[in-house]
Amino acid sequence: MAPSATSDIVVPTVSEMKVGATKQPEKHVHGAQDKTPLEAISHGPLIHPGIPTFSTFAEERAHILIHTAAVFRDFSRKGFTEGMSGHISVRDPEHPTYIWMNPLGKHFGLMTAGDLICLDIHTGKVVGGNKTRTANSAGFLIHSEIHKARPDVHAICHAHTNAGRAWSSFAAGLDMLTQDICYLYDAIAVYAEYGGIVFAEEEGQRIAASLGTKNKVAILLNHGLLSTGSTVDEAGFLFGLLDRGCAIQLQVEAAKAGNPSLRKHVVSDEEAAYNFKMASEKNALYAEAQPDLEYEFAMAGPGVIEKGVENQKIDIVL
Repeated sequence: MAPSATSDIVVPTVSEMKVGATKQPEKHVHGAQDKTPLEAISHGPLIHPGIPTFSTFAEERAHILIHTAAVFRDFSRKGFTEGMSGHISVRDPEHPTYIWMNPLGKHFGLMTAGDLICLDIHTGKVVGGNKTRTANSAGFLIHSEIHKARPDVHAICHAHTNAGRAWSSFAAGLDMLTQDICYLYDAIAVYAEYGGIVFAEEEGQRIAASLGTKNKVAILLNHGLLSTGSTVDEAGFLFGLLDRGCAIQLQVEAAKAGNPSLRKHVVSDEEAAYNFKMASEKNALYAEAQPDLEYEFAMAGPGVIEKGVENQKIDIVL
């Protein structure tokens, strides 16, 4: 919860008809309990597609690398850049102890599939991909430890955003202030220590431990934000959602400070849990990312983001 999330919060279980009069809480009919999230959101005879399947690892790898580059470009468009900081990793579909990461110092807005480097999470060795540039050491130490601790995590995003860094200074989670942030209900970790720039695996291990076994995202004190996902698409979407959640929380706290008579209305646990169930499933989150990625493909032009993907191979199998 946010630091001020105490007596100034109203959880809407009783509706006020007028001053001095109340009525019993309304029973909300949620519906679609027997449907998948994508079935529930799709109106008509067609079901919106989720995560695609592939007949070979090579085809899946190409898709993953192309979409990873597109997520980087989306991050650039949203202003998630800060010099050489920030990194995304994604597991190789054939070799789960190998991860693909961005080269150090390559602008997110210029990323292509051929730029990515493949690293062994246990040794740090470059085992494939782009060998013309180095990876980010601090990034590898964070991401490799999370990948080791969480086999269910296939992609991780980390960047130093303005809203994320501002809210991280409070070492606090987020109130469920909007429908959208409920996609992260009971899934936000807070790493309430700051150990400087990460140049030791122990700090990466502490960050991984703070994420726990089920959380999807983390707020890192005095540092920034981190998200995870079953796909790089999911991780990228959740990162943006978390950043916007931090910005909204900052705006709400500022409004409350300026006008103490305002009372925050927080989504109830019941409704937040329902939203999480119906919107935070891996296929639904993959689909959430596609409009922004399709925009990046269209803006870049044919073959630009995909450049070099045909040469991306695994050279060493340990």
